[in-house]
Amino acid sequence: MTPVIDIHTHRLDAGPGAIISVEPHIFVPQPGRLYSVGHHPWSGIPGTLDELAQAASHPQVVAMGETGIDALRGASIAEQEELFAHHIALAQELHLPVIAHMVRTSQQLVKVWRRMHPAGIALVVHGMRGNANVARTLLDAGCYLSYGEHYNPTALAATPLNRILTETDESTMPIELIIEKIAHTLGMSPTALTSVIAHNTATLLRGVTSVKE
Repeated sequence: MTPVIDIHTHRLDAGPGAIISVEPHIFVPQPGRLYSVGHHPWSGIPGTLDELAQAASHPQVVAMGETGIDALRGASIAEQEELFAHHIALAQELHLPVIAHMVRTSQQLVKVWRRMHPAGIALVVHGMRGNANVARTLLDAGCYLSYGEHYNPTALAATPLNRILTETDESTMPIELIIEKIAHTLGMSPTALTSVIAHNTATLLRGVTSVKE
């Protein structure tokens, strides 16, 4: 059994320790893999959301996303907020955590999340690169923060261990090396941090802790 330690990757050939993020129209699940599905905020507003609901209902889908709000690219902020809210509503219906893309929109992201009042599901902000103040805003809203190859050390230091996740996203650096880098910043061993990440991911996914190789 392989624990999940890579919460978000776009590599379709990623191993069983990763959650592969795809758009609904290219979702073709492979045996022994876990997935998240969602409409990326760069993709624009889809004509129909039926495909998303169908893909998200698949048993190998363990998270919704990535979705989110980007101030620099994509549709208008209002349209992105509407699409993000739809993902949250569907995630709550299916009891899935939400993986969010965020660029200079921490306040908007938190506003929509709180407006939706989602019960019993968690929000993960992936690719966290903001500073400690941004981290605190997201943490106060109950978010998990996922760190990859590039991050702000002050934000990492401000994040409680039980809210830290790790990812490769589009990086070619193996997740083990990313964890080693983050562990060094935190002053702890990679082995200890790997155990923390595995536990956090298991908590997030509510029992879907690993997959058979």
